[in-house]
Amino acid sequence: MNQEQPMKPQLGEEVQDSLPHVAAHVQEHKDLNEESQGGRKISQQASSGDQILDQGHITIGEALEATALTAGRRPVDYSDAAAIQAAEVRATGRTNIVPGGVAAAAQSAATRNARLTRDDEKTKLSEILAEATSKLPADKPVTRRDAEGVIGAELRNDPNLTTRPGGVAASLAAAARINQINNLNQNSPKKE
Repeated sequence: MNQEQPMKPQLGEEVQDSLPHVAAHVQEHKDLNEESQGGRKISQQASSGDQILDQGHITIGEALEATALTAGRRPVDYSDAAAIQAAEVRATGRTNIVPGGVAAAAQSAATRNARLTRDDEKTKLSEILAEATSKLPADKPVTRRDAEGVIGAELRNDPNLTTRPGGVAASLAAAARINQINNLNQNSPKKE
């Protein structure tokens, strides 16, 4: 029997293809959110090495809301619920899910959807992830480490061991890449 070691999740081609689409949705949401709220909550909880910057960076909640726009019509399944749970845990810094939060709602929806046969009766991603930023008790900018954790959770819980273009993992990976580019642009010396 051949048992190979699982490969470390990488930001694959399907994620790369969805970057511009997800980025546009995230920016559109940020513009609307800033107009309506005027500010946002950012968690000061982060693993060592993660930078917490509160201006111009996409948060985990915003990336989840972008998923509602890009893949919102798809019914919630167990891989989505696992990815959402991983995202919530990384955003809040807690090791357990928040009762009544996005991850709990996603898990409940995935369990319910598994019992239903008609797609029109199933709970959709957009129903779970709409207003995800306000449902999270804390939020933080997406890092590459966050995206890799969410990709791993989605892969482990998918029967085909794949992520979906425009899904939770793809949205967080796109946000992490944009944040990484923003960090590079902010840290580069300005030419005069």
